[in-house]
Amino acid sequence: MKLSKIGTALLGVALLCSASVFAADVNKGTLHLDDKVTVDGTPVNPGDYKVEWTGSGPDVQATILKGKQTVASFPAHIAEQASPNSANAYASSDQPDGAKKLTAIYFGGKRFSLQVEQNAAAQQANTSPSK
Repeated sequence: MKLSKIGTALLGVALLCSASVFAADVNKGTLHLDDKVTVDGTPVNPGDYKVEWTGSGPDVQATILKGKQTVASFPAHIAEQASPNSANAYASSDQPDGAKKLTAIYFGGKRFSLQVEQNAAAQQANTSPSK
């Protein structure tokens, strides 16, 4: 009887630990940029990065990291995809000044993307007329 209680307790602990390991991977991904892009007003050079986001709903706060250093932080929206993304990728749009603005991040094997939202201050800076 005592042995079955210990076995049950160990099984419960193992399930809790495995669930937390899987949950930790859900909000992380990798990003390889081929071009210099602007993210919420912050320039990000080409290279390999880690992307992390926090939040439980479709609106999250995302961070691009190079090692442990934060390169850019921005609001994002998680958008469901009809089918899993075939590979890690990103989308950008060309700006009038020739710069590229990051608009979305796609994670290989996942059925969602992060749609980059611009803060009001960055949007105003990008749309204000130049003199």
